Amino acid sequence: MTGADLQFREFFAAEYGRLRVLGYLLTSDWGQAEELAQDALVRTYRAWPRVRGHERPGAYARKVLVNRHRSLLRRAKVEARHLAGRRVVLVLRYHEDLPEAEVARLLGLPLGTVKSLAHRGLARLRGELGSPAMEEIRGNLE
Repeated sequence: MTGADLQFREFFAAEYGRLRVLGYLLTSDWGQAEELAQDALVRTYRAWPRVRGHERPGAYARKVLVNRHRSLLRRAKVEARHLAGRRVVLVLRYHEDLPEAEVARLLGLPLGTVKSLAHRGLARLRGELGSPAMEEIRGNLE
């Protein structure tokens, strides 16, 4: 084991708990906190030859953790927006029985976007509910 590895082991032992608590304070979830702390330490290890010379490598790891958390929040926001878009398209298309062109006009979306959102939304519902549940939903709509 190299001297750099020993330094990182000491750094890990000193910082992991603090990073985990920081992750918990950001997420209110210990599982997510552990993932954030571990990810921050992995990324810090990859940069260790450059980071270990810094006066405060812990600050680097905290910055990595916070940036990773912000990135995950952005991703969740985008996913929520896509989910809401698929839901609106499915409701208008299948519950309200509107043609795709009318859904596109109402939502101000290109027709191709409405078609792909409907296709993806149905595929996701089929995966989550299974075929028997989809048949029941169709039966209730008729």
